[in-house]
Amino acid sequence: MFAGDEVWRSLEVPGGDLFEWDPASTYVRHPPYFEGMSRRPPEAVPEIVGARVLALLGDSVTTDHISPAGAIRVASPAGRYLMDAGVKPADFNSYGARRGNHELMVRGTFANLRIRNSLVPGTEGSVTTHLPTCEVMPIYDAAARYLAAGIQLIVLAGKEYGSGSSRDWAAKGPALQGVRAVIAESFERIHRSNLVGMGILPLQFAAGDSVKSLGLTGREAFDIVGLSEAFSHGLAAATGRELTVRARRSHGSAVEFRALARIDTPQEVLYYLHGGILPYVLRNLLNRREESVPGAVAAGAQIAAGAVPRPGVVDEGSIESFPASDPPAY
Repeated sequence: MFAGDEVWRSLEVPGGDLFEWDPASTYVRHPPYFEGMSRRPPEAVPEIVGARVLALLGDSVTTDHISPAGAIRVASPAGRYLMDAGVKPADFNSYGARRGNHELMVRGTFANLRIRNSLVPGTEGSVTTHLPTCEVMPIYDAAARYLAAGIQLIVLAGKEYGSGSSRDWAAKGPALQGVRAVIAESFERIHRSNLVGMGILPLQFAAGDSVKSLGLTGREAFDIVGLSEAFSHGLAAATGRELTVRARRSHGSAVEFRALARIDTPQEVLYYLHGGILPYVLRNLLNRREESVPGAVAAGAQIAAGAVPRPGVVDEGSIESFPASDPPAY
């Protein structure tokens, strides 16, 4: 039983201490979360300026609406990706089976057939309006176009954004699509924390404010005013800090409103300063190694592809990691 059958024993096993990524695999791909990451966190939080709205959503948008789930449709961006890779529709399998392939999963983010994006009124499904061209296209295609142009993205939503079961790809997918912030009336507590963990800023409208009350259409360009400065004065100042959001209309006018940065604990502030929990943890591991290894790489050097810390002391982490920090509603 422990030796396996002949088929199992005949499998070729690559040598070495590192996993050998197969660039042709459509199931498991080398994820991009650490590409270009420096050993030290950025000196300042990057500003959000001129961001476009990828999706304008209503109340109770669940993680099932956001996450890739279920069957992969042939006509979807994920289906086209598999077809281009030579996979026949009969072999598509499901998003769950292919969750180790970020290229597929990012194409399935916001791909739910029941999602309603008010940037394309009267429709249901994974479509949006690309701005300023006003072309209607799949959400992934618009995100890829924005990303190629260096344009940041945000999501606007109503109450209880991210409700339902906790799904990691409900935060991973938008982050890979280029979403930098979600502005909503309220957040499901665990999803809010997961957004921070992926470097996405959760912003909550002030009491009484909403997309409708502020007259927002989702076609504006958004600036989060003074974001870097808000995080430059220490953890206490950044935690719970109110920020000004400026929505600039195409004809030159603008509407400004206040929003609460829902980064609720000092530990979450650290995650956000690092760009998310993954770079935070890796930097801690690398810096511990640097402290114990003479001649370690200088601060600011880029991490080479495939570089990993040597076995050694393991970071014990924090009991505040991904806290369920929102108080219960009752």
